[in-house]
Amino acid sequence: MLKYDVAIVGGGVAGLTAAIYAARAGKQTILVEKQERLGGRAMTHKKKGAYFNLGGHALYHGDALSTFRELGLQLPGGQPSIDGYGIWKGKLSPLPMGVKSLFTTPLLTWKGKMELGAWLAKLGKLDTQLYDNISVREWIEGNVQDPMVRNLFYSLLRTASYVVAPDLQAAGPVLQQLKHALKGVLYLDRGWGAMVDELKQKALEQGVQIVTKNKVISVEHHEGKVRHVLCGDGMKIEANHIILTTPPAVAHELVPHAEETALHTWKEQAVEVTAACLDVALRRLPEPKQQFVYGLDQTVFLSNQSRAAYLSDDGAQVITLLKYQGKEKDARRDLQELEETLDLVQPGWRSELVEKQYLPNITVCHDFMHVNRQENPGPAVLEIIGLYVAGEWAAHGELLVDAATASAKRAVQHILSLESEERIPIDEHRVIV
Repeated sequence: MLKYDVAIVGGGVAGLTAAIYAARAGKQTILVEKQERLGGRAMTHKKKGAYFNLGGHALYHGDALSTFRELGLQLPGGQPSIDGYGIWKGKLSPLPMGVKSLFTTPLLTWKGKMELGAWLAKLGKLDTQLYDNISVREWIEGNVQDPMVRNLFYSLLRTASYVVAPDLQAAGPVLQQLKHALKGVLYLDRGWGAMVDELKQKALEQGVQIVTKNKVISVEHHEGKVRHVLCGDGMKIEANHIILTTPPAVAHELVPHAEETALHTWKEQAVEVTAACLDVALRRLPEPKQQFVYGLDQTVFLSNQSRAAYLSDDGAQVITLLKYQGKEKDARRDLQELEETLDLVQPGWRSELVEKQYLPNITVCHDFMHVNRQENPGPAVLEIIGLYVAGEWAAHGELLVDAATASAKRAVQHILSLESEERIPIDEHRVIV
């Protein structure tokens, strides 16, 4: 049996982040990933010279970016302009995101322009935590007066989170995400796979043992304490601390008697977020000015990430289109809607097509901050000493990849804090009042 201080199940962004921080703290650390490649949904596939992510990816100025900078990742790429267009009733109009576009867009009345301008001025100072316990719809309908400005806020918040559930989504966290988004985003050269490669290299440099193509089938515990991880090939890994970075349903399945722990609550309260994604590589853009588009009366989004990042070896333009799905999903209809969006934004694109990738129902995150949550998951599973969870679903206010990195660090910090408490000498004469 192998023995480690920390065993991590799952080699996505959360797993790699946790592994690096645990190893940096001097813990003998092993990471087990069932697939051959690391990265999970942060993988990038190269097709005919074009780099396609698994869905649309951008780094906001949040926890993930600051974490990666702290770890010394290079993250080559660029920050695109946020100037763009909105689709309303089948037509494109300049989106009011700057002073010039605010006053020239036909989308808004003069009164609407004044209201949006006021919001853009004060949003950066907004205390978003005041709205953690109300829904997005409650916040918009209670704070925004102009109907088109409301539509714009619904679109911006949807794009910042991928969530189409305004009556369920908690307003505070996504408003905070919008504040990050308005500072600009980072598109990465060669896609997020390059970032995963950097994380893997950092983990190896810290001495992390990485095992791939081996599926964990059980996390054994006894008398309220973790014992070992059992893998599909029979390998057992004994560890004092085990961090699960799997989806909540998988974590529940891996742990015997999970129904008696918080893992059950976290699984039952989880609401999955999905999207349909169409990526195309075009030899050239038929309409070079139209590269960034929000749907206002439909849940679509388009971005040419090549305007800021290196995503093709031969100069092709790599465009990502998303259909935020909500509860209703239809692969054929969603593809038709995405292609119709591309027809509107880049007419004649089919003649310029080099390669495409369609993902009809990709999981964006396994849970998000919503008003029906009973509790925020993790980092510790209190019923089983030494068991922890991390991942984009184990959010304590963060969204998407920011939740993945933040939850990973929370798990490691919890491990270190417990060990610090164990080292504090007990003073029999100390009185606690």
